[in-house]
Amino acid sequence: MTNIRAESTGAVGVITIDRREHFNSFDVETARDFRKAGLAFARDEAVRAVVIRGAGGVFCSGADLKYIARGGEPSDLGYLQPDARAVPAGYGEIFKQILEYLHSTISEIKRAPKPFIAAVDGVAAAGGFGIAMACDLVLASERASFEWAYPKTGLTGAESSTFFLPRLVGLRTALELVFLNPRLDAKDAKEMRLVTAVYPTESFDSEVMALAEKLSRGPTKAYAVAKSLIHQAAGVDRLDHHLDRELENLARIADGRDFSEGLESFFSKRPPAFEGR
Repeated sequence: MTNIRAESTGAVGVITIDRREHFNSFDVETARDFRKAGLAFARDEAVRAVVIRGAGGVFCSGADLKYIARGGEPSDLGYLQPDARAVPAGYGEIFKQILEYLHSTISEIKRAPKPFIAAVDGVAAAGGFGIAMACDLVLASERASFEWAYPKTGLTGAESSTFFLPRLVGLRTALELVFLNPRLDAKDAKEMRLVTAVYPTESFDSEVMALAEKLSRGPTKAYAVAKSLIHQAAGVDRLDHHLDRELENLARIADGRDFSEGLESFFSKRPPAFEGR
């Protein structure tokens, strides 16, 4: 796995998104390897807690927009089109192939009979925000920040973000974050209950591992049952259906004019001129 590192320390599994030169974003290969690592740790009974982190002071910035803008890599794009047909015009199919892997990983995280911890050091934006919100606990360094970010390029939200955000912060605050798109520092995110705890940046890694190791020594089977029951109470049994709707709608919007404009303005570093299409 080139851009995903999966390592075990005792009963703690650590998944590191290691693509710092691209702000730990996902192309198809990285998303595929992330899914492989997530499923392996979720199903390994010897691993009793899992940490997801990013390398180099960035958590994750979601899908790689440069990769999407150039049409992806032909060798990556056979998953949904095994007969090697050309990828259709627009960007939806490329997003879809990345999100298929990410959404199945998120689904596995929520079903996993063990705690998953997001260790957010630096930026968690768009898909990175969604992955963090999908974890059972979110630990943040003092330099962490959280941003919905999708409106910058005219997108709708995916990676479970539209499912978990209203459950975590309530309907009114969720819509505030979606429409106004503030960048939240770690303190603000904790006050909104998006974050479990905030630690000094200098000691962040050791604090994360100390908590993960504590959980890995806990009553794993009891944690698993409690996690399942709480998810039932919160309606998380409908997550897979919602993930399908997120993927379908984001792919559709990505084929529209506003996303093309959003992508161009993003790389040109100018305000977008959206037309509502």
